[in-house]
Amino acid sequence: MSSPAKRPRSPSKPSVDELRKQSRRNYLARRETQQLSQLRDEIIDEKTLFRDEELTERERRDLQLKQQIYELATERAASSNVAPTYVVPDQKGVQDDSIDVTSLDAHPASDQKIWEDSQIRKGKLHTQQTAHSSKYPILFDALDFDLPAKLQGLPHLPQRSFAQQRIAKRKEERERIQEERRSLPMYAHRDALIKAIKQYQVVIVQSETGSGKTTQIPQYLIEEGFGSVVCTQPRRVAAMSVAARVAYEMGVKLGNEVGYSIRFEDCTSDQTVIKYVTDGMLLREFLSEPDLKAYDVILIDEAHERSMSTDIVMGLIKDISRFRGDDVRVIISSATMDTEKFSSYFDDAPIYSVPGRRYDVDIYYTKTPEPDYVEASCVSVLQIHASQPAGDILVFLTGQEEIEAAEEILRERTRGLGSKLGELIIAPIYATLPSEMQAKIFEPTPEGARKVVLATNIAETSVTIPGIVYVIDPGFCKQKSYNAKTGMESLLVVPVSRAGAKQRAGRAGRTQPGKCFRLYTKWSYMNEMEEDTVPELLRTNLSQVVLLLLSLGIDNLIDFDFIDAPPPEALLRSLEHLYALGALNDKGKLTKLGRRMAELPLEPMMAKALLASEKYKCSEEVTVICSMLSVNNAVFYRPKQKKMMADAARAAFARGGGGDHMTLLRCYAQWRDAGFSTQWCYEHFVQTRTMKRARDVYEQLDALLERVEIDRHSVGTGDKVPILKALTAGFFYNACRLQKNGHYRTLKNPHTVRIHPSSCFANAEIRPRWLIYHELVFTTKEFMRQVFEIEGNWLHEAAPHFHKAEDVLEESKRKMPKVLGKAGGKVR
Repeated sequence: MSSPAKRPRSPSKPSVDELRKQSRRNYLARRETQQLSQLRDEIIDEKTLFRDEELTERERRDLQLKQQIYELATERAASSNVAPTYVVPDQKGVQDDSIDVTSLDAHPASDQKIWEDSQIRKGKLHTQQTAHSSKYPILFDALDFDLPAKLQGLPHLPQRSFAQQRIAKRKEERERIQEERRSLPMYAHRDALIKAIKQYQVVIVQSETGSGKTTQIPQYLIEEGFGSVVCTQPRRVAAMSVAARVAYEMGVKLGNEVGYSIRFEDCTSDQTVIKYVTDGMLLREFLSEPDLKAYDVILIDEAHERSMSTDIVMGLIKDISRFRGDDVRVIISSATMDTEKFSSYFDDAPIYSVPGRRYDVDIYYTKTPEPDYVEASCVSVLQIHASQPAGDILVFLTGQEEIEAAEEILRERTRGLGSKLGELIIAPIYATLPSEMQAKIFEPTPEGARKVVLATNIAETSVTIPGIVYVIDPGFCKQKSYNAKTGMESLLVVPVSRAGAKQRAGRAGRTQPGKCFRLYTKWSYMNEMEEDTVPELLRTNLSQVVLLLLSLGIDNLIDFDFIDAPPPEALLRSLEHLYALGALNDKGKLTKLGRRMAELPLEPMMAKALLASEKYKCSEEVTVICSMLSVNNAVFYRPKQKKMMADAARAAFARGGGGDHMTLLRCYAQWRDAGFSTQWCYEHFVQTRTMKRARDVYEQLDALLERVEIDRHSVGTGDKVPILKALTAGFFYNACRLQKNGHYRTLKNPHTVRIHPSSCFANAEIRPRWLIYHELVFTTKEFMRQVFEIEGNWLHEAAPHFHKAEDVLEESKRKMPKVLGKAGGKVR
């Protein structure tokens, strides 16, 4: 039986190679049209949004180049009468004959093209008249809308392009921003304030919260041609948010004309004329430029907060103003009435007052004192939610524990009442809260609902929350104080000052009239509260400040012109501490080691540990540990609903021993090995934003190693002894030993201390005999935070001048019981 004959191949059907070539030519033709259209829109945008004088020289050259390219391309397309061709090389490298692109329409369309056409047809709404005239069939009947009479017979509006819509939207936004600027109380005093700044070298500006002093004064100065302006802020969050706002109002990109500089983060460029910095960063700029010649105007904002760096900066700027004369202008901005002190300090400088805030705030007091202010705050929130008009609520509490307790009370009492009173959205904010949860306070409140923000004092000046109408002020805050004798920091709940209470009330009048409910009596406000907050310089450790002043050449610290001089005992203790670290010699002068320590933006003990890491060949690991310690104990997140899972994840990092410092090192190393994954942070209850900030700090410190002449070495996380020895070389001052009662006792200035509950040694069955802590804090008890274990002889090895060999060895030979009473555990 013969085989069937093969069907001959149709000569009209193109091959796959031909279809591929044809598809490629079609794509290139479409892409050329798309690119020209995109280039045209870019040119239109830049010409419409920016005037020629607003562009830099480089931006003008780029715009001219784009115009030339567009003109050449359009001329070529218009003058070319030859059909476009495309040559595709074959597999052997020999070019095939060119195929006419115009002949491609005869070939059938691909499945993808057919599907796209069908989707476009479905997305178009045709009327009966146009649908019949279309080459496509009618997919559905036209809809007949019942339009109002005033909309009947309107002429057809031409459809605007996407670029035109975007331009129109930006113009409307700019007009709205300018209207907001003109509505601020500061705008009415613009000309008079500029005149005063031109006439006097130093001006004290007093204005209430919300008047626009932080955002508007730098813009007025630039508009009047004063040159470069630097503005200090007491908190890094404030510097970042205010810089972003000013850049938005000026219509420029953040980091160009307007930028900010905070610790371990610099968002500025050569074009920056308005620079927001933390007062600590401006203090460090004195090291490289003692006269601050780069700035024409220095604005010290929020001076009433009296942070430690602000007081030091004002003392240095007072000398600069006398040295530079009329070459520099100094503006001191304060939100309180205590401006006479600043005026007398700056040689009776004139005071310019801007009365009033943008909106009025009504203040209410309780008739009797409240015994439980957390409970009273929750009751006040519910009363406002049930009786007051629409508007969000801001509640000031002292810390995370109180915020979590208030959140639980509110959720329990509002369960099932959403349909009756409306939804109550609870949004907490505190330092250790993950950034994605902090961002919820800025989300717009849905219609028919009310948002209540539970915040610490970070919301007093650093963060402006839109939509706040009601403020609840219990009248308390947590305040740090330092005991120079014991070296212990206390974090205690204390009443706020009258200036702080005024700041809190001002949060309600930022966007509309508001109300402030104070959970204390008016008599308490007038008689029991201090007028101003105690300056930080009088209640903090001065070691870093003393080191910085000495590196600036200010040797006579006693005669330095402070606004409020710190206690001599605190200065003496700081000098003793620096001498023990080797930063000072017998005459009180800086040593070479001290100058290297001053170059690092770290605490003196941490800087000494980083310098000692070169000796133990572990600079890589110690740099990571310093970076993790610089993010304020906000690495691990412990949600209330998943405490056991979070504790287990943290305990996994502690395996291998060494203490909390090695735990932080292993955490960072595993995150780095995971490719800096965000998902890894979620799975291990680690805050992504904190880890990214630690990585930025690490990169900055790593770049500074060459400046202080430190070679890079690494021993890995497995060998912990060299790492712990390097840390001992910096923190030997903070050594303590185990007692028979299960607690620890410090070696110098002996007193009993306990391990902080967040430490990996808090619940350990076997406790080390020797520990070194990073810091000592007093909350309910005296706690050591961030501890690591050592051997007794390491202390003499690291600091033989401070820890005598016989003292350490005799203590090591003492016998300790295996089981330790109530504290439990065995001695390691």
